[in-house]
Amino acid sequence: MRPEIPAAPTYAAKGDAPPPPDQHVSLGEKIEGDWWAAFRSPALDSVIQRAIADNHDITSVKARVAEAQEAVNAAEGALLPQVSLGATVGRQKYGAALFGPANFSIPPFTYYTVGPSVSFPLDLFGGQKRTVEEVAAHTEYQGYELDAAYLSLTANVAAQALAVAATHAQIVALEAIVEDDAQNVQLVERALGIGSATQTQLLAAQSQLATDRTLLPNLQQQESTARHALAILVGKAPADWMPPDFTLDDFTLPAEIPASLPSELLHRRPTILAAEAQLHVASAAIGVATANLYPKIDLTGTLAQQALTPGGLFNSVAAAWGVAANLTQPLFDGGQLSAQRRATIDGYQASLASYQQVILTAFGEVADSLQALTNHADQLRAESEAERTAAAALDLARRSYAVGNSGILDVIDAQRRLAQARLGLSRARAQRLVDTAQLFVALGGTPIRAAGPITASADGVTRR
Repeated sequence: MRPEIPAAPTYAAKGDAPPPPDQHVSLGEKIEGDWWAAFRSPALDSVIQRAIADNHDITSVKARVAEAQEAVNAAEGALLPQVSLGATVGRQKYGAALFGPANFSIPPFTYYTVGPSVSFPLDLFGGQKRTVEEVAAHTEYQGYELDAAYLSLTANVAAQALAVAATHAQIVALEAIVEDDAQNVQLVERALGIGSATQTQLLAAQSQLATDRTLLPNLQQQESTARHALAILVGKAPADWMPPDFTLDDFTLPAEIPASLPSELLHRRPTILAAEAQLHVASAAIGVATANLYPKIDLTGTLAQQALTPGGLFNSVAAAWGVAANLTQPLFDGGQLSAQRRATIDGYQASLASYQQVILTAFGEVADSLQALTNHADQLRAESEAERTAAAALDLARRSYAVGNSGILDVIDAQRRLAQARLGLSRARAQRLVDTAQLFVALGGTPIRAAGPITASADGVTRR
């Protein structure tokens, strides 16, 4: 039974700003289909589908799910009567003293026995049933772990693809800045040739060019790292696979974002459902530990054919049978069973607290992502305005320098402000896309098991 968890009607805290005007959050709607499809990027769709098919972590978790399902089958089988067939052949010699007088002796003989036996546990106090429940709850947990791994994989692929696009945009912006720096150097060199500039000004321009060039290797390394991460996520070595050349123009900022209500998030987000399944495991463990305090009764029956020669088997006089009931009741165990039951109760309380914390963390992540949409939309508008005014200021500074109304340092300073504005604009554009992806993930994304259960096969794990 799911514990009662108070849920607020909304995620936002008092004072949080509403979503930006170009993105509408539809509270109470569910994410339909693949969450990343909202970015309308065929290249991203292709890479994510390849990662889902070939990522080794997903394959590993699928196998764990299949393993857990078979454990449920095994536990359920223990509730049914156990039938086995046994056969024995042996040679026996009894001592003379066993049957009385010393002169009485049975000669050595060979005997044969064959027949079925049946055993059946009377699960009077539900220990076996709670064991099955515990194993089934663990299987449920493994399934939600698969959903969580799937969501994490798709989120990581989207994040790395956006990282490639963002760093590429910054590299393009920085290369343009370096080109502007080179033009500044040429401008000062011409001015120096006609005597309107100084060697100090030339060195300042050359220094700025050299400084901006030092920024490129770091960005190029970031782009390479993101590309390598994408290769690993799709199950390939970086030398064996090259991801697409993502750019920010490959992604469309989603205008409509469906967002589950907080009460619905409890039934959708894999991390919450996995914590709930762990709580179920802990609850079933209490039942198992409680049943262990009470008697256990097992019924057994045997039907056998016994003879001294193989030819004597399977006739009426060779038939033998037996029926027995075994009862086991703990009397003194040094307090072990009671302590084990108390431990399972403590374990349940720990799982309950963890479950509640996971819910609060999930609500907080959604609230953070919602607020980020607004804050970074404001930042993008500010960066756009900064880039526009910086470009105008640089143009004015260059024209002023050309007619001798200002020095080269004014041009370099204006160029530096434009460089910072361009880089900031690239980062702000990428951040809005990242914020939206993080919101989709915080809302639970798309469960992989919506396509069907995971089953084991002789040649691997399949999904149907």
